[in-house]
Amino acid sequence: MSTVISMKALLESGVHFGHRTNKWDPHMRPYIFTERNGIHIIDLQQTVKAITNAYNLVRDTVAGGGSVMFVGTKRQAQETIKEEAMRAGMPYVTERWLGGMLTNWSTIYQRILELERLEKIRDTGDIKRLTKKEGLLIEREINRLEIRLSGVRKMKKLPELLFVVDVLREATAVHEANLKGIPVIALVDTNCDPSAIDFVIPSNDDAIRAIKLLVGKIADACLEGKAMRKEEEEPEAAEGGEVGLLAGPRARVEEDVEISDSVLLGESTLAKMSESKVEVEEVKVEEVKAEEVKAEEVAVEAAAEPQPEPGPVAVVEEVKTKEKVKPAKKAKPVEEEKPVKKAKPAAEEKPVKKAKAEVKEAAVEKDEKPKKEKKSKAD
Repeated sequence: MSTVISMKALLESGVHFGHRTNKWDPHMRPYIFTERNGIHIIDLQQTVKAITNAYNLVRDTVAGGGSVMFVGTKRQAQETIKEEAMRAGMPYVTERWLGGMLTNWSTIYQRILELERLEKIRDTGDIKRLTKKEGLLIEREINRLEIRLSGVRKMKKLPELLFVVDVLREATAVHEANLKGIPVIALVDTNCDPSAIDFVIPSNDDAIRAIKLLVGKIADACLEGKAMRKEEEEPEAAEGGEVGLLAGPRARVEEDVEISDSVLLGESTLAKMSESKVEVEEVKVEEVKAEEVKAEEVAVEAAAEPQPEPGPVAVVEEVKTKEKVKPAKKAKPVEEEKPVKKAKPAAEEKPVKKAKAEVKEAAVEKDEKPKKEKKSKAD
């Protein structure tokens, strides 16, 4: 089996250096070659085999349409992980691992949608309509979500593989992957426990050069898998087009063909059908002749009978039909009621004093009349 990387490149990058002997994990004993100056030396032969197996696994997974998540939050690995994952077009995590990123992916995906919504508000200029404080809060939320979710924004489902640098630091990510049944490929140093890792790559996980070398090989495997997938898709598309061209005309021919009764029915059945058709036609001809005879008889009777003169009632009806229906007159608008004039106040009655004075005058005149008469008689 051809190796992906040479042992010389591993030695030059310092992949063989482990931690101090007093910090080792006994589970790493099979991967340790020797001890020198109080430092464990990793067996590079096993490293070469492990990196080759991991390379093939990643290549085949990506060729089958899968994805690989790169995880490395330590300072030495952050920049390398981000560059190589972006080069390979794979999701990555270089900031703090959010709890539930795998086991509670639905919630993480909702936060990604929230980030896209806030960015849309900012880009369209709607943020200017808000107050200054609200705009600052939205900007801070966008920055916070971008830092934590920038690497997984394009991820629509859980990955098929997890590639981890420093198992001790990324213990939460490894645990979640184990719960979800996602295989884990990891760079394991002498102070780590490899029991939770599916594909162990014994190497130095602190040296920047070592991390860059091994992460670059995994990214190359992703790119090779994508190239293989494209090569497989092109012939399938061409075959699909040819099949479609061949199947199209055949389907049309089958739809247009009409099968006659002579193919489906036997001779005796066809003979009976022809006899029944002749009988039906004869019956139809007889019915038509009978209807014509009846029509002629009715016409002769109508011509022989004298037509009665129209009576007065019929004349009236004809006149009524000739008269055109007059259109209904439009109703006059209701006139507004005129305000009722106020009645003039009745003539004021004479005061009571005047009435009494008149009564007294009348009484005085009556008394004076007899006196005058007596005087006139005396004279």
